[in-house]
Amino acid sequence: MKLLIVESPAKCKTIAHYLGSEYQVESSVGHIRDLSIKGKGGFGVDINNNFQPEYVILKDKEQIVAKLKSAAALAEHVYLATDPDREGEAISWHLSEVLDEPSSKISRIVFNEITKTAVLKAIQNDRDIDMNLVHSQESRRILDRIIGFRLSSLLQQKIGSKSAGRVQSVALKLVVDREKEIQAFDKTEYWELSALLSKVTKETTYELKAKFYGTTTKKITLASEEETNEVIAKLQPNNYKVVNITKKERSKTSRPPFITSTLQQDASAKFNYNAKRVMRIAQTLYEGVEIGKERVGLITYMRTDSVRLSDEFIKSAKNYIIEKYGEKYYKGAKKVAKSKNVQDAHEAIRPTDITRTPDSIKKHLSLEEYKIYSLIYNRAIASLMSDALLEDTKVDIENAGYIFNLSGQVVLFDGFQTIYEEANISDEEEDVAKLPDLQVNEILTYKDLIKEQKFTSPPYRYTEARLIRKMEELGIGRPSTYALTMETLRARAYVTMDKRAFVPTTQGILTTEQLEQFFSSIINVKYTAEMEATLDKIAEGKAVWYDELAKFYAVFAPLIENARDNMVKIYPKMTDEFCPNCGLPLLIRRGPFGEFTACSGYPHCKYIKKTPKKEPVKLGIVCPVCGEGEIVERTSNRGRSKGALFYACSRFPDCKATFSGIPTGEKCPVCNGPMIKIGDLIRCNNEHCKSNDALFNRNQDNK
Repeated sequence: MKLLIVESPAKCKTIAHYLGSEYQVESSVGHIRDLSIKGKGGFGVDINNNFQPEYVILKDKEQIVAKLKSAAALAEHVYLATDPDREGEAISWHLSEVLDEPSSKISRIVFNEITKTAVLKAIQNDRDIDMNLVHSQESRRILDRIIGFRLSSLLQQKIGSKSAGRVQSVALKLVVDREKEIQAFDKTEYWELSALLSKVTKETTYELKAKFYGTTTKKITLASEEETNEVIAKLQPNNYKVVNITKKERSKTSRPPFITSTLQQDASAKFNYNAKRVMRIAQTLYEGVEIGKERVGLITYMRTDSVRLSDEFIKSAKNYIIEKYGEKYYKGAKKVAKSKNVQDAHEAIRPTDITRTPDSIKKHLSLEEYKIYSLIYNRAIASLMSDALLEDTKVDIENAGYIFNLSGQVVLFDGFQTIYEEANISDEEEDVAKLPDLQVNEILTYKDLIKEQKFTSPPYRYTEARLIRKMEELGIGRPSTYALTMETLRARAYVTMDKRAFVPTTQGILTTEQLEQFFSSIINVKYTAEMEATLDKIAEGKAVWYDELAKFYAVFAPLIENARDNMVKIYPKMTDEFCPNCGLPLLIRRGPFGEFTACSGYPHCKYIKKTPKKEPVKLGIVCPVCGEGEIVERTSNRGRSKGALFYACSRFPDCKATFSGIPTGEKCPVCNGPMIKIGDLIRCNNEHCKSNDALFNRNQDNK
C-alpha cells in the first residue's frame, strides 16, 4: 500500500477514485505545525542563531498527525501532494519532518489540476522537497511573526489598534491616503450642454443626444450657467447640420486567462462577490465536484500569477473553437510580457476539460459555482479567440459656429466577444450606441436642449477589486494573500464599507498616521514590494534566507525601541466622571469592539458605563415576512463580516428575518420568498433560488 497525503479532505475522495485500492489517500487538513510562542519575544525564533525556528505541532492537529504517522509506518512509500505553491511545499516539509520515516521513502509530487491524468503523471515525476521554496515560506512566516508580535503589541498598548503587518498595513495606508485625497479635493463647477435631436427613417425614429464640444477651432469648457446661457442664446433651433463624419476601424483584443487577482476583480464587478467568497468557490471547483457518478476537479489551481496555458489545453481549445465557431474565430495564445513581480510557478486558471461546458454541467453546480465556473471557462476560451473588430463613428454637428458631437459604435466582427464580455471595474462607462446612416450637410430635427450643472469628482474610493488591482500593480502581497488582507482590514475595524467601497475608520487613520511617523522606512509600498522580490530570490536560491532576515531585523529593532519610547499613549483617557459604585475616576479604554468607559479601579471594581443604543435607520417598508415590523438598516458586528450592511425586521428577536438587499414587497415566482433590490439588480433573497439562476441567464443573454 502507498500513502498519498493532500491538504484538503475534499481532495481525498476525488484522488482516491482515480488511484484505486493500491493507494491510501489522507489529508493533513492544512498546516500541522507552526512557530512556538517560546523564546525571546515569544517569536519561536532564535534571532541570535541565524533565526532558527522552533516548531510545535498545532493542538488541533495532534490526532491527525498520529493518524498520518501510523499510516506512513505501514506504507511502502509516501507521496506528499500538498498544494503547488510555497505554502504547500512548506506543509510537505513539515509532514516529512514529523512522519519520522527514511527520506528515501518520502517524495514530493505536484499537480496543477485534480484529474486522473495529472495525478498519475505527478506520481511518475516525483521529486525531493524544494528547500529553497520552504525557506522562502519560512522567511515570510518569521517576518510576519516578528512584525505581528512586536509591532502589533506596541500598537495595542499605545493606541489601542489590534494589529499591524507587512502587507496589511500598506494596504490600509493606500485606503487612508485615498480618503485624504478625497477630503482635500477641491471640486470645480462645470456645465454640460446637450442637444436632443432626431432622425426619422422608414424603419424607425432615432433619438440622438449630441454633446457640446466647442467651436470649429477649439474645445470649450462651460464653467458657469452664464456661459452656458450665452451659447444657448446664439443657437438656432432648426439649424443642426452634420458637417463631418469620421469612421475608424479598430480591433479589440481579449484579455489573458484569469490569474488570482483578475478573477477576484471580475467576480466583484459582475456578481458583487468579495475576494474571500470567490476563493472559497474556486477552491471547491478545484478540489472536485460530483458530476454524475464521478468526482472531478473542474479548474486548475486558483492561486497563481501566471497567464500561461499548457500546450495540451491550447490544442483542445483550438479544436473546440474551430468546431463551434469557425476557423476565423481562432487566433491562439497572445504574447504577454512577463511582469517583474510574476513568479510563473504554474498555469493560469482554466477549465481542466474543454468538453465540460458550463451549461453541460450546470445541474451539478450551485448557482455561485456555475457563475464562477462560467467566468473561468469563458475567459480561458476567449483568450485564444480572434480580436473583435469595431467601427467607431464620430459625427460633428454645427450650429451657429458651435460644434456638438455624436459618438457611435458598430461591431463588424464579434470575435472573442461572442463568448466573453469584459467587466468594468473603473466606474467609467462608455456612452456609445449604433447611429443611423447620416450624410454630411444633413439637417437633424431639433427636439430640446438640456443643460446640467456638474462638478469635478474626487478619486474613487477603493473597492476590493480596485484595491487588489492596485496591490498587484505595486507588487504588494501575493495571490494567496489578497483575500486574507481584505478580511483583516474589516475584522480589525480599520475600515467600514460604504456600499462596496472601503472607508477608513478613525482607528484605521490613527494607525496609519502612527505607522507613518515611526515606521515609514519599512511600512511603505517600496519596501514591501522589495521584500516580496527578496522572498522570490530566496525561493530561487539566489539569496540566503537568514541573511535577509538579519538585514530586516537590523532596521526593525531600533524602530520598535524608538516608538516604544516616543509614541504617545492614547489609552486609557481620563474623564471628569466618577464611578457610581466606588467613587474612583472613570477612564475611556479601548477594547475589541471599540471605546468604552470603565472604572479606573479595575479589577477590584468592574463597573462599565452603559452606552445608549443607537437607533437603527427605518426605511418605511413593512417586513414581508411577519407583516408587522418595519425594515431597518443594521450593521454586522460579528466575525469576518463585521461592518457589513444588511437589512432586518425591527421586531427582532420576535421576527428574525434578514435581507442582503432592500425588500421590494414582491414575491419570488419560484419559491414565494421576498424579492430584494441590490443596486440596480432585483433578485430573490434566497441566494440558492432558481429564480436567481434564470436572472443570471437573462443578464448573460443581454450582453
